[in-house]
Amino acid sequence: MQEISLEKLLETGAYFGHQTRRWNPKMEDYVYDVRDGVHIFDLIKTKQAIAQALEVLKKASTEGKTILFVGPKKQSKDKLTEVAKATGYPYVNQRWLGGTLTNFGQIRSSVEQLGKLKNDLESGAFADYTKKERLLIERRVQKLEKFVGGLVTLKSMPDLMVVVDTHRERGAIIEATRLRIPVVGIVDTNSDPGEVEYPIPMNDDATAAISYVLELMQGAIGEGKSTKPKKEKKVTKGAKKAKK
Repeated sequence: MQEISLEKLLETGAYFGHQTRRWNPKMEDYVYDVRDGVHIFDLIKTKQAIAQALEVLKKASTEGKTILFVGPKKQSKDKLTEVAKATGYPYVNQRWLGGTLTNFGQIRSSVEQLGKLKNDLESGAFADYTKKERLLIERRVQKLEKFVGGLVTLKSMPDLMVVVDTHRERGAIIEATRLRIPVVGIVDTNSDPGEVEYPIPMNDDATAAISYVLELMQGAIGEGKSTKPKKEKKVTKGAKKAKK
C-alpha cells in the first residue's frame, strides 16, 4: 500500500476546516485546534481515515466491485473525472440529479438515449433532417453528455461510492443510504461524519488536498485490480480427452 504523507497533507492545506461558527459538533473528534476562528484538523486522524478508505477501495477493486465517483464542485471535478476515467469507473462531475440511484431505470434510459443519438449522428441517420432539427438533436446530446455522460459504464447499482464534500452532496448521500450503498466521503468540519461509512476528515475546498487524496485512491484501486484473481479457463470434455 502507498505511503500517506503527513507533510503532503500539510502542504496542500488539508488541515484547514471551516470557521468555528459553521461547524458540526459531530466533527469534534477530528478537530485538533482552533486558530483565528478556524478549526484545524488532526492530521494523524485524517491519515488514519485515508488509510482505511484506501484499503476499502483496494478490496472493492480486487473483488471486481463497481465504484461511483461523485464530486461536481469546481475544486474536485477535473481531478475526479481524470481518476474515474483512469480507473474505468463511472462518475458524476455535474449537479447530482435527484433519483440517479433511487430512480436508476430513468437514468439508464437517458444513458441509452445518449448512446443511440450519438450513433445516429455519426452514421448520418439525421442527414435528411433540417438544420434546425439537427441543431436541436445536437443540443440534446450535449445536455445528456453533460449530466449522464459519466454514467455510461454504470450498468447496475454501484457497490461503493466516493463522494467529495458530503455536506454539499447530501442528496447523493441520502440516496446511497436508502439503498445501503457504503460511502467513502471527504467530510469537512461542517459535515456529519455519521452519514457515511468511511469518513475522511479534511478540507474539502482545497484543490491540491483533494487531488492528492484522489491520486492515492487511484493508486489503491490500481493495486487492487493488479491483484484481482484471474478467471480460470474452462476445459471442455473434448479438450480433456485430447490431453489423455
